[in-house]
Amino acid sequence: MAASTMPTASSTESRFDQARFIPADAIFALTAQYQEDLSPQKVNLGQGTYRDADGRPWVLPSVKKARESLFEQGLNHEYLPIVGLLKFQQATARLVLGAELSAELGIKVATCQSLSGTGALHLAGLLLRACQKSPPKVYIPEPTWSNHHQVFGSLGFPCESFKYYDHERNDMDIESYYSTLERAEPNSVVILHACAHNPTGLDPSEEHWRQIAHLMKARNLFPLFDAAYLGFNSGNLDEDAFAIRLFIGEMNMEAGICVSFAKNMGLYGERVGCFLLANKSKQIAVNTQSMLEMLQRSEVSNPPAFGARIASQILGRDDLKKMWYADMITMSDRIRSMRNALYDHLVSLGAPGAWEHLIRQSGMFGFLGLSLEIVLRLRGLSSIIILTWRVKEKYHIYMADNSRISIAGLNEGNVEYVARSIAQCLQDVKK
Repeated sequence: MAASTMPTASSTESRFDQARFIPADAIFALTAQYQEDLSPQKVNLGQGTYRDADGRPWVLPSVKKARESLFEQGLNHEYLPIVGLLKFQQATARLVLGAELSAELGIKVATCQSLSGTGALHLAGLLLRACQKSPPKVYIPEPTWSNHHQVFGSLGFPCESFKYYDHERNDMDIESYYSTLERAEPNSVVILHACAHNPTGLDPSEEHWRQIAHLMKARNLFPLFDAAYLGFNSGNLDEDAFAIRLFIGEMNMEAGICVSFAKNMGLYGERVGCFLLANKSKQIAVNTQSMLEMLQRSEVSNPPAFGARIASQILGRDDLKKMWYADMITMSDRIRSMRNALYDHLVSLGAPGAWEHLIRQSGMFGFLGLSLEIVLRLRGLSSIIILTWRVKEKYHIYMADNSRISIAGLNEGNVEYVARSIAQCLQDVKK
């Protein structure tokens, strides 16, 4: 028999030779560094998760009650439908749009349960790509949540950043925002933070939102809302949903809303989210609903049930919903008090610079405006040499490289220490 002429691969070759090393996600890597730090003084201001006044994870009383109710009813582990738990989707639409607008739109809204907000963004991207001859341009504010670029970039969308924040003034650059929209390519997508902009904590005013909506409608731009902090930002969900309802209700625009219940229900690990799409007609909604079902089937087959059942219990029962609203006020009030406490301590300690921007911000995050050198010094690795000086103190304070902090990581026991450490680092650098 003749020898085989089939090509043989060398033992040193791999079909994955072209794989490139991707550095770890910055925030999750920062959390890992924090966890490895054995200092009793350590403070984690990196990851955006709520902590109570003692610095511990908090299970919302409404969530605890809903969970107990589910176990009393008896749980099974059967599959959900492909697009998820119907009661959860319907309740989410009523919550986000408001009862009146939700009833008015009716079946013109397509819905699909998702793997938290990230999954909703990904579903939105898949649908937008499938409905266009080529992926439209996506305009993303700078700075923004890092996953915005990763989600849409990985799907082949051309992404363009636009200036959202003025670092010199430590304030929102609304004129740059307007200018970007005025020149944006028609039919493009614009990522909008519904409230509690991550990372700056600065949101457009109602007047700003109206101008943004008018510009986007005039340029035929598609609004895609990342709604990760509804109710968590101000303590009032209707107030936080203002922009969404303005675009869809008052301006009569098609829009996508990527909803997450990670923050406002504390369901971080349950990955509870929903994608809502307000369409121009019932028939388009029927069509987009069917496409979402197909796309979901090909990605995850069907979504996880437990967290969605908890959320559905809370949204569907008046007693639990009332408890949840109180829980959101508890969280937003504590964060607001810690924001004010940090500001007060920085000022009283004579920390160099102006700090009014901290109390102009809102929501989970604070954008300090510190240099990378100061951030690294606060982290306090003694082996790091920063410019011409060596770290002498170990402060063990962990925050993102851009000096975004999770205000929820502050409490009465550490806020003065954090402020004093920032003040000392800034004063040392000035010497």
